[in-house]
Amino acid sequence: MSDEATADASVIVVGGGPAGLSAALFTAKNGLETTVFDTDGTWMHKAHLFNYLGIGSVGGSEFMATARQQVDDFGAERRQGEEVTAVSESGDGFAVETDDGEYEADFVVLATGANRDIAEDLGVDFAEDGTVDVGVEMETSLEGVYATGAMVRAEEWQAAIAVGDGAAAGLNILSAVKGEHYHDFDVPADAERLFGEQLAE
Repeated sequence: MSDEATADASVIVVGGGPAGLSAALFTAKNGLETTVFDTDGTWMHKAHLFNYLGIGSVGGSEFMATARQQVDDFGAERRQGEEVTAVSESGDGFAVETDDGEYEADFVVLATGANRDIAEDLGVDFAEDGTVDVGVEMETSLEGVYATGAMVRAEEWQAAIAVGDGAAAGLNILSAVKGEHYHDFDVPADAERLFGEQLAE
């Protein structure tokens, strides 16, 4: 697909914990219209990370503040405090409902932790252990709907794993939009190009 088609594709992420923000980072950074609905129910506010590769020690709330700022910097729209009440198929995409209105998107990423109600309402397949059934690409049995983090894992509720799930969902959405496997590799020149003024400070 062309860059214009990429810009026209839209993603709604339901949930703003590590998995949801990771998915949003990849899709927003690469030109997809991305909206995150976040009620701030993440367990990260009770966490302190000593086991996240590359980070020696960081409080969960501090981690979340950095993650949110990173997603904002790449142009995602975060609708903080707006709860999604329903997701349904609509034409070639999906309708996402909140008490404030209805939104449409081509893709939906579910990142609601252990709460699997929306996935159940959508009728996606579940595994025998009660988790949402996905493959390594994080796509559910319903094309265009992805599930990440604790909703697809019975016990492995780790920030590092959730971030990986979100990244996999984001990259697979980008691959679907572009019609070929998409890789998001950055080099030092990209940092200078994108954040040159801040790097110079």
